[in-house]
Amino acid sequence: MKAFNDENFLLQTETAQRLYHDHAAKLPIIDYHCHLNPEYVASDHRFENLSKIWLEGDHYKWRAMRTNGVEERFCTGKDTSDWEKFEKWAETVPYTMRNPLYHWTHLELKSAFGVEKLLNPSTAREIYDHCSAMLQTPERSARGLMLHYNVETVCTTDDPIDSLEYHIQCAKENFGVKVLPTWRPDKAMAIENPANFKAYIDRLAEVSGVEIRCFDDVLAALQVRHDFFESVGCRLSDHGIEEFYAEEYTHSEIEALFQKVYGGAALSSEEIRKYKSAMLVEFAIMDHKSGWTQQFHFGVIRDNNSRMFAQFGPDGGFDSIGDFTVAKNMAKFFDRLDREEKLTKTIIYNLNPRDNELVATMIGNFQDSRYGAGKMQFGSGWWFLDQKDGMEKQMNALSVLGLLSRFVGMLTDSRSFLSYPRHEYFRRTLCNLIGNDVESGLLPASEIDFLGKMVENISYYNAKEYFKF
Repeated sequence: MKAFNDENFLLQTETAQRLYHDHAAKLPIIDYHCHLNPEYVASDHRFENLSKIWLEGDHYKWRAMRTNGVEERFCTGKDTSDWEKFEKWAETVPYTMRNPLYHWTHLELKSAFGVEKLLNPSTAREIYDHCSAMLQTPERSARGLMLHYNVETVCTTDDPIDSLEYHIQCAKENFGVKVLPTWRPDKAMAIENPANFKAYIDRLAEVSGVEIRCFDDVLAALQVRHDFFESVGCRLSDHGIEEFYAEEYTHSEIEALFQKVYGGAALSSEEIRKYKSAMLVEFAIMDHKSGWTQQFHFGVIRDNNSRMFAQFGPDGGFDSIGDFTVAKNMAKFFDRLDREEKLTKTIIYNLNPRDNELVATMIGNFQDSRYGAGKMQFGSGWWFLDQKDGMEKQMNALSVLGLLSRFVGMLTDSRSFLSYPRHEYFRRTLCNLIGNDVESGLLPASEIDFLGKMVENISYYNAKEYFKF
């Protein structure tokens, strides 16, 4: 019987253990997509207690607690103490066995705080007090944790109207970790609500210094902000979309749609799709011109519980996997850009695992040696799929239909400074996958040195070369 969460956790063979310990474990982390608060990094924020750093904003944990019968006030309520919320989480943890939360919880406790006890009601107070005390030390501040985990670069997720003042401060202070912005212009194409859209465009005009009267003015204002982001070190964009949009449109149509929605009128579903199609193309052209990498996260249905959305708002943990038909529009979108020589490096993340093979084959249609190896990337398991089973399925599809060896690897996609063990989790899963193949005779043991280098590349070097931070 193997021990839980020991040094060989998830590593089922001697080859897997060798690959991980000799090649993956000590490499730096490039976290090229996350949702960390850059203000916390700039101020070197110290978290008051374990609940503050671990439970606030974590909809993964909230979903598990709700499923376990915990009242909402212990998840998102304002009338309960941090300890009371943590106590309810500790009560829930034993019931998360076989959920990735059980693994992540104990990996994070061990790697960040040296806690090897299992979290449950009987250990909750001891663990809470121990970790909360450690969080008051310089080594466990926001920056301290990043250095503790050997983080080299992080890319946050930022709106075009953001000031990026905290990224600028971090760059000036040069504390040992690059903190770079990522261009996330979703609100610039969110035209479903005319009032919200107008307010956003007015704010865009203010921060860009461009008077916006027409669609071309919108693009000019966005280009000003795009250039500003680049000046602060941005090298990636990111787009959160339900599906890919590739409707036919003319410039005059898009101009008319802008005037209509900016004037307060609602658009039809067909008009919305046309406008979003035009915006995705224009964003892609900007990224190509700057030599950035564009990322697409698709396939989520957000805010399904209207009652809880009215009470709590977005990001409350009421989102699900969607089942959109995307292949034809995805191909059409990329083909248009490729035909016009405007297709930059691209990473595609799917939320529905049924799309794994779809994405793995789609990226093969648009590879281009002028951009080096792996121009088009099948992104790592995302959101509901960033766990052992989801990561294995993603890597298996990529292995069979593409080149796993050219994969740019893992990211946290997290708001938490304790989420870096997800890189460790990924690296262990990767090494176990390859190690099992070697010991099953599916890969040659004589090539262990090459396989070790392959693990190093997927864990770190491919991303370093691909993004050129």
